[in-house]
Amino acid sequence: MPPNDDIAYAMNILKFITLPLGIWPLQKYNTFSLILCILSGSSLAVLMITMFLEVNFSNDNAYIKLDKLMLTCCATLSVLKIFSFRFYADKLILNFTSAVTDYLAIDTEEKRTIMRRHAYMGRIISYGISILAYVAATLFTLKPILESNTQVNVSIKNQLADLPLPLTWTLGNLGHISTTLYFTLALVQYYLLLLNVNGNVGNDSLFYAITLHICGQMELLKIEFTNYGVKSENLSKELFVLISRHRHLMEHAELLVDVISFVLLVQLLFSCIIICFIGLNLIVALKLHDAMMISKCLSVIITLLLQLFFYSFVGDYLKCQMEDIAYSIYSCNWSSFPLKLMRNVLFVIMRSQQPVQLLAGRYFVVTIETYMSILKSSLSYLSVLRIMIDV
Repeated sequence: MPPNDDIAYAMNILKFITLPLGIWPLQKYNTFSLILCILSGSSLAVLMITMFLEVNFSNDNAYIKLDKLMLTCCATLSVLKIFSFRFYADKLILNFTSAVTDYLAIDTEEKRTIMRRHAYMGRIISYGISILAYVAATLFTLKPILESNTQVNVSIKNQLADLPLPLTWTLGNLGHISTTLYFTLALVQYYLLLLNVNGNVGNDSLFYAITLHICGQMELLKIEFTNYGVKSENLSKELFVLISRHRHLMEHAELLVDVISFVLLVQLLFSCIIICFIGLNLIVALKLHDAMMISKCLSVIITLLLQLFFYSFVGDYLKCQMEDIAYSIYSCNWSSFPLKLMRNVLFVIMRSQQPVQLLAGRYFVVTIETYMSILKSSLSYLSVLRIMIDV
């Protein structure tokens, strides 16, 4: 299979999602891409500010305000991710350029199989979380339309409260609006929701994919360390090449941690809050037997839980792959090496015991254990809120 086909398989979906946002790492960083980034970021910033004002000043019921608060948090995350990925574009460019080089350097079917498997993992994650997020955005848009009881012939949607994202305070002075204006506003809001999906989970997919690629390269490096010394004529030169590759991959992983560290801290905080609030809405919807509200809440909760799980999974997988380098080099025939090479093997083992870890805010290590702790805390807070409602 040609290398270009492997590159397209791994990256085309990422390009499709992030190029309209102006943050695709392999694009030309010209004025046009900057305009795209500013437009998408500014549009989501408007959504964030509007929903924040609606939460504070509108007279909507508590459950609509919870939806607006959730959208405020999601839009904030999208804005942070768009501008963070653009600000740290040089670090992403280094990683993606290196990934392209890796695909062009494939010379065995074993390497292709391992790299394709990790690319497949990235595609499955990207498709799964994106589809769920698009479904949630669509349900947000269709819910008020499907639930409307107003007549079709006379100003079908003439209340601002009937919009997918009610604007009872922002545009309250307009009062009744025409059908044309209603559908125009509804389409604009749907576009903003889809843009929010791309800015949030689309950027996540970009990060998951390139991190999984590094994990795939670590797996290939483990195989090379295990086979070190079997057929080599120059042990010192081969070890130097392997150590240089190990250092190269760790440095690129550290660049990715720099890109996502602060954003991930905000992601963890907001996800806990949103899961609690949407879970509260789900409890109320179950009591009212509101099928549409139940579907909407479930789609949002599942998307958020998957988003957190994939961050935790990728962080845990990256940590394990780097730690396993020590086991792989220990598996080689090191006992027959000269004393100097044996010391170098020891240094590699020591370095592998300090792996690059996915950090939130440079402090919290993001692994599966972190995910379980967040899930446990969110469910505890949700149970307290449920008791308060029952009382």
